[in-house]
Amino acid sequence: MTNQPLIPRRSLLNSICIGFGGLALRGMLAEGADSANPQSAIGVPASAGHLQLNPPLSPQPAHHVPRARRVIFLFMHGGPSHVDLFDPKPQLTRDNGKPLPFEGTRVKFAGRGNLMRSPWKFRRHGESGIPMSELWQHLPTVADDLCMMHSVCETNVSHGAACMKLHTGDDTLVRPSMGSWISYGLGTENQNLPSFITICPTSAHGGVNNFGTAFLPAEHQGVPLGTPGVPNTLAKDAKFDFMTNARTTARQQRLHLDLLRKLHAHQKQTTGPDAALEARIQSFELAFRMQTAAPEAMNISQESQVTRALYGLDDTTTENFGLACLLARRFAECGVRFIQVSHSRPHGGDEQWDQHAHLKKNHAINVAQIDKPITGLIKDLKLRGLLEDTLLLWGGEFGRSPDAQAGNKEPGRDHHTEGFTMWVAGGGVKGGFRYGATDEYGYYTVENRCTIHDLHATILHLLGLDHKRLTYPHAGRDFRLTDVYGEIAHGLIA
Repeated sequence: MTNQPLIPRRSLLNSICIGFGGLALRGMLAEGADSANPQSAIGVPASAGHLQLNPPLSPQPAHHVPRARRVIFLFMHGGPSHVDLFDPKPQLTRDNGKPLPFEGTRVKFAGRGNLMRSPWKFRRHGESGIPMSELWQHLPTVADDLCMMHSVCETNVSHGAACMKLHTGDDTLVRPSMGSWISYGLGTENQNLPSFITICPTSAHGGVNNFGTAFLPAEHQGVPLGTPGVPNTLAKDAKFDFMTNARTTARQQRLHLDLLRKLHAHQKQTTGPDAALEARIQSFELAFRMQTAAPEAMNISQESQVTRALYGLDDTTTENFGLACLLARRFAECGVRFIQVSHSRPHGGDEQWDQHAHLKKNHAINVAQIDKPITGLIKDLKLRGLLEDTLLLWGGEFGRSPDAQAGNKEPGRDHHTEGFTMWVAGGGVKGGFRYGATDEYGYYTVENRCTIHDLHATILHLLGLDHKRLTYPHAGRDFRLTDVYGEIAHGLIA
């Protein structure tokens, strides 16, 4: 027994609780700091800077030396047919009308019939001999700049889920979009414009979720040029919504925002931070800055007639997609990090490449609308020295089946996910190169299989981001664009 005086139980508990409270507070503060600076938990030293700076979209350090600084994604909604555009199959021509000689995929969108040859002949182009169907009249002139990815696969067989998988990496849950992840990882090079712009986005099959932030900070949301939900918005009519205010002057708007900032700062001191409110204020600030910057970026009046003709603005067939591509180049010049251009057929449906029937007629229409504008975009970027650090991505949510869809008088093809073609250009990839391959019918991927997760990992790598380190804490775990998957396609990197 000790002769030391006994400590009353209440005093002991009070003393211990103060110690536990200090430890808990320290832990919460540290956890809050990691949440505010998510990359601090994934190996980015404090001296390198963190993501959540003021302003929130400041340029951020890459994980490694990047090959590309920005992305232009040319989205072909509906599913272009690889065996009719870029992946010729002589054996498919030879066995036209015969049954598929091996077991096909068990998951199909519609009933399928026998094999169907392409109605178009293929030719090889450029020094590299890249094959393209005779539908393409202009794209062959830049064949040596293209890197064909013939082995893309592993997406969902339905449009909605496949679009979500391509844009967000997940086909069942709402997740941040590819453009939002890139904005989160790298910030923007122009504080007066969004870091992520989507031009004339389609409203179906995922809609705004295809360019949304989900649980990422709201400032990384894709900003639509053209209102989603209004089908087939023409590029010439597209505008940024809620950007102007004719009732108040710029000085009055600035005073309103300054007052809002002061009130918000007072609230943070009294009740703590409010992420949703902070994001709303940031959106007001960006809209205020965009009032001058956006009209200037979209003003093509100073573009020469040669440039206009290069994009096909002098032709009613190509002027809509041509203007969208020209705007994409101008946004790229202005420092926008991720620009998406969706092919939307004027006065047609959302799924303009979805030819279950009338393949010959409608694929010809689609190619005629995009051929010259895309070629013009590549040539223009190259002429301006932008192609080497701009990554172009072309493709849809899946391809189309080598066998015909059953029951249609005018032949078409079903959705196909087991192997299809996308292509990339610029931004550190090999030009005039064919990566991966499908079998002799264009059915299954047989070489350098490239899943959607692999595609995302490769894009991030070219931008200087490690897809395993680009994470965000949410709901008790660290999320990333590639989930727990993704391998970089090193074979296509120059």
